Amino acid sequence: MYLADLPADILARAAKIRLAAFDVDGTLTDGRLWYGEDGHETKVFHVHDGLGLKRLQANGVQVALITARISHPVALRAEELDIAHVYQGQGDKRGCLLELIDALHLTPEQVAFVGDDLPDLPPMRIAGLAVAVANAHPWVAGQAHWQTSKSGGMGAAREVCDLILHAQGKSDAERERWQ
Repeated sequence: MYLADLPADILARAAKIRLAAFDVDGTLTDGRLWYGEDGHETKVFHVHDGLGLKRLQANGVQVALITARISHPVALRAEELDIAHVYQGQGDKRGCLLELIDALHLTPEQVAFVGDDLPDLPPMRIAGLAVAVANAHPWVAGQAHWQTSKSGGMGAAREVCDLILHAQGKSDAERERWQ
């Protein structure tokens, strides 16, 4: 059964989350970079991830995107999903996350960070729930508290959203909402 047999420590960590922060390339996307003939970048986002992010927000969990790259498609997707906390061009993701934690009056234990590659290690090390997507670099997976079964850009973010909602006792209400 979906979300069954989750370790008690993961559920305890997820129950505390008030902010879920996500890397973009390789986490919300499959990590590939697409450029058109005109040089403009295109990204592909999974619709399941988008609904998961919307449901987190509807249930009182804030969402942030923290990415090292700057990309117009990221801004468009964030706007579409009503994500207020979007930080692009962040060479220091840890510092960015710490500033956001402070601004929102949270503690690190109330924050999840989801990533896939080496620049995601510093923010993962301070997060109360550090998550690696299924196809994350082995060093990242080794530092994560939990790893998704789906790869980045293929529904991994939705798994994280569902985990948090489940741990916070909101899964049944979400399921009922759609019946």
